[in-house]
Formats: sequence, structure tokens, C-alpha cells
Amino acid sequence: MPLLMERSLDFYNKQPMNTKLMNTKPIAALLVALAAITGLAWSYKAGINPARPARSGQLIQATLLPGNAAPAIKTPAIKTIDAFPALRFDSPVEFTYAPDGSNRVYVVEQPGLIRVFENAPATQSAAVLLDIKKQVSYGGEMGLLGLAFHPDFKKNGFFYVNYTKNNPRETVVSRFTVSPASITNGTPVADPKSEVVLFKFNQPYSNHNGGKVLFGPDGLLYIATGDGGSAGDPQNNGQNKSAWLGKVLRVDVNKTDKVMGHYGIPADNPFAGNASGYRQEIYAYGLRNPWRMSFDGQGRLWAGDVGQNEREEIDIITKGGNYGWRVKEGNADYNRQVADGSLIAPVWQYPHADGNVSVTGGIVYRGQQHPALTGKYIYADYASGRVWALTTTGNRATGNAELVSGVGSISAFGEDQKNELYLCDLSGGKILRFVSR
Repeated sequence: MPLLMERSLDFYNKQPMNTKLMNTKPIAALLVALAAITGLAWSYKAGINPARPARSGQLIQATLLPGNAAPAIKTPAIKTIDAFPALRFDSPVEFTYAPDGSNRVYVVEQPGLIRVFENAPATQSAAVLLDIKKQVSYGGEMGLLGLAFHPDFKKNGFFYVNYTKNNPRETVVSRFTVSPASITNGTPVADPKSEVVLFKFNQPYSNHNGGKVLFGPDGLLYIATGDGGSAGDPQNNGQNKSAWLGKVLRVDVNKTDKVMGHYGIPADNPFAGNASGYRQEIYAYGLRNPWRMSFDGQGRLWAGDVGQNEREEIDIITKGGNYGWRVKEGNADYNRQVADGSLIAPVWQYPHADGNVSVTGGIVYRGQQHPALTGKYIYADYASGRVWALTTTGNRATGNAELVSGVGSISAFGEDQKNELYLCDLSGGKILRFVSR
């Protein structure tokens, strides 16, 4: 997950859980330097050799262009500015809006708060939608990591979150409720006691928690889960179809046929009704740490999957797809094991070089303010602060351009109701936006 320099995982795992490595720019820079100096030493120290040949399934979607050989595209004259100069946030990891027709936007703070405020540059204060800091375990890659509003939020007041807790260490996906009257007549406020847990599952380690939740065009809830952490997926969760981890999950929150009674299994989920013990919630698998996902205007689901030692990848997630981890890291062999069927290669990958070591998945731009970016996938590297625009034709990458660099530790991208783009700077505590230079 981009909240850490994952390349220095062993160093991080020695730190106390209350040490906020990602909030300190000098430490982040030190970790990048350590990664550059030590190379693959961390992975060998963990008993993992990424250079081992793999007996893998056939790669499909083989239109991948190498990450260091992209055709150049014209770079728009763009820079970033502070979108809300009077506001500061504690480790922002999500920026979004609710489908209620208001001009409000929301920021998720990793320690366990959700802020709400008017989408105007002159906004002076941000109210609290939800405060669950007492039940969220925050530190490293753990915390409150995702927020999604029900498509009928204006009527039912439902929204969904993804967070981690300790004792035992678990991921929790749950629903909270806002009074519909406060949505239309005031500032929404949720009661922490309104929580309804959809499901929860164990996290064997403190890193690789995924955390994104979002509703698709089909009205179903999608959830990104990391492989459970450590390094090299030691439990092989990515390829284990009976595990919650290393997946994109999909559930129907308007049905109640599960045992807990708060969600249902879509009938066309890949393993719906199977008798093999596979998780019926699985939509796709073989992922390491899908950090941020988004749907584009064509209904395609994009994800940035954080790599191990060598490369970062961008995937278009399709139903039932196996994205290769830990058999593959990007399109390179990683682990000696037999894969289950064909593997789907990334649409795009880039190598660990020039400080780029941790991808932050982005958004296909659909706004009006920057026509040169229309239809391009905007993504970032958390460590280097570089932001790129990826051009694709179908599932083929046909161009890549650096837009800006050194803009901060970009933990997430978000949109407002006009589909304009925003960037969360985690260590700076700011929400950024693009303007023309």
C-alpha cells in the first residue's frame, strides 16, 4: 500500500505500530534511499527470491507495453494547487462525494474520521460525518481506508466503510446511517452506534490491507483486499480462492441472504453457489495490494496493484480474472508454482527506478476543466510524487506522459459531482487539484 515505502518492509515491520512513518517526509525519503541502496536485500532477508523461474499459466491480454518504453504523448501544461487552502487533514486517504445533489465533498482521515464540507476553495471548516477513532487501529497501513455512499443515499442515508481493528487484527466492512433529514436540511452526521457489520476477516499481518470500497454501475459494492501482508504472500492468499485476501470482492447490499443478513451474493459472481469452498464474494483474484480502484465512463474497473521488488502495475479488473500474484509480479515470473488457468497481464507496468516504487491507482478523467486529459487514466507513484496520464486503446496502453512531479505523497485520487479530479497528499494533509500553467 502506498502509505509505506513497501520496498523497506522489513524495516517497517520492526517499528512500533503507533509510529506514523508515512506522516514524516524525511523518513519517507530515507526509506526510498534505503530501497535504492539495498536493492533486493529486503526480499532475500525475508527468504524470498523474486528471480526464481515460475511455472505459470499463460499470460493473456498480451498487449502490454514495457513500463520503460511507452510512446510519449503531449503533456498538458498543468500544475497542482491546494484545493482548500484553509483546511488541513490528518492523513487523508479518500476524497469523494455523495449522490445527493449537494455541493458537499468528503475526506477520509486514516486515523478514523470522515470530514464533510462545501466544495468551494474558500471553505473555512470541515465538519465530522463520522468519528470511529476508538474502534479503528491506525498505524502503518492500517486505519480507516475506504468510504462509499449507497446509490440511494439521499433516501436511506446509508454509507459503507472499510477499516482495520486489533485484538484480533481484522478488516471490517460495515454500514453506517445518516438521518435523511440532515442530508437535505443540514450537514450530515452519522451515529457511530448505527454500525451494521457486513463481514469481517482476519489480517495475518499489519500491511497490505487494500481498503477501497465503491459502488459499480451495476449498483453492487466492490471491495479491494490485499494479500494479508508480510512479503511475497507467504500464505499464497492471492491464488487461494477460499481466502478473502488478495481479491476484489463484490456483494449486493440490497439483499439479505447471507447468514449475517446484511448482504447477498450476486448471482453472476464467478463462484456463486459453488460447492468447492471458494468464497462466493470473489469477483477477481491474484492481487497483491490493490490500492485504489475506480470505474470509468465505460464501466471498466481500474486498479493500481502495488508491486514487490521490481515493478508496479495497472490492471483493468474483469469478472473471474486471475491477475497472477504471487505467480507473477507484473508480467515477470515471481514464484515457482502452478497457476490456475490463464493469467491476465497488466494494462501497464513501470519499473522501480528514479524513486518510483509504489503505485497509487487513479481515475479516468471525465471532467471539463482539462480537455487534454479526457479519457486518460491519471495515476501516481506515492514515493516519488510523480503523476502520469496513461492513454489506452481498449486494454492496450498506447502512451504515457508525466504531468507533474514531486507534488507530495499522493495516497488517492477522487472526484466531485462534476467529475473534476482531486489528489490526496497524505503527509502534507492537503487536497490538491490541477490547474493550467
